[in-house]
Amino acid sequence: MNRSERILKISLIGGAVYFLAISLAHVFGTKVPGLFIYYNVPSYVYQDTIISFLSFGWAALFYVAYRDVRAARVVVVASFVALAGLANINFSTSFADIAPKVSATPFWIQTALLSVYTGWLTYFCWRSRKETLEVIGIG
Repeated sequence: MNRSERILKISLIGGAVYFLAISLAHVFGTKVPGLFIYYNVPSYVYQDTIISFLSFGWAALFYVAYRDVRAARVVVVASFVALAGLANINFSTSFADIAPKVSATPFWIQTALLSVYTGWLTYFCWRSRKETLEVIGIG
């Protein structure tokens, strides 16, 4: 296993733990910034339950990619789609209409941090593949 693949695997297992924490936070309704992106916007139990199950699925996806880094490309693509969805929500939702005094700034910060993480995964996904190809004499 090359250095970039080790970094990628550690990053993927970190993502699995993160999404498992999101799942647990939503199951128990614990509105923690970072685990609830829209932490200060009212939500319903059924929404939190749905997000909990979906976050568990993301945790499983990251874990599968950790076990077999070839699946990391799927994680990267899914992450970019999720980021586009979050950006769309942040742009198109009038949060002040839902809850007075709520600003989208914290949501953009969390989206930006997830973007950095996705960029990190993208880079090490590419790098680990390149290093593997170099070792076998293809790159």
